[in-house]
Amino acid sequence: MLRKNISQPTVVTILLILQFIPLLLFPVEIYSPTSQQWWLPVILTILAILAVIKITIQRSSELWPWYLVSFSQGFNIISRLMMLMPHATYNVEGSQVADIAYIITNVVSILISAGYIIYAELPDVRLSMLAQKEAV
Repeated sequence: MLRKNISQPTVVTILLILQFIPLLLFPVEIYSPTSQQWWLPVILTILAILAVIKITIQRSSELWPWYLVSFSQGFNIISRLMMLMPHATYNVEGSQVADIAYIITNVVSILISAGYIIYAELPDVRLSMLAQKEAV
C-alpha cells in the first residue's frame, strides 16, 4: 500500500522538487562569498533542477535524469562525509568545541539523500511518471 502511495505521479513530482532540501541544507556561513564551499551545493542543485525539469515538465522516458538525481544525492553524501570531520569542531578560546548544528545538519542531510537515492531507483516511481506521460 505504501509503495503504491509513494509512486503516485503527484507524490513523485513533489518529492523530486523537495530533493533540493538536503542539497542546500548547510549552516548559513557556508554560503558566504569568502567560503570555498558554497559552489558544490549550488552545482548539485543545478544538476537536480535539470533532472526535475526533464522528468516532470518534459516527461522524458530517458533514464539519465533519474541517474542525475541519484548522482546529485550520492555526491552530496560523499562531500558531506568528507567535510564532516574538518568542520565538526571549532576553536573557542583555545579549546575545541563540537559544532553540534553542523554535525546534525550533515547527518540529517545524508539520511535524506540516501532516502532519495533509494526512492529514485524504485521501478514503480519511474513507471508512474511514464504512465502519466502516456495519459497526457
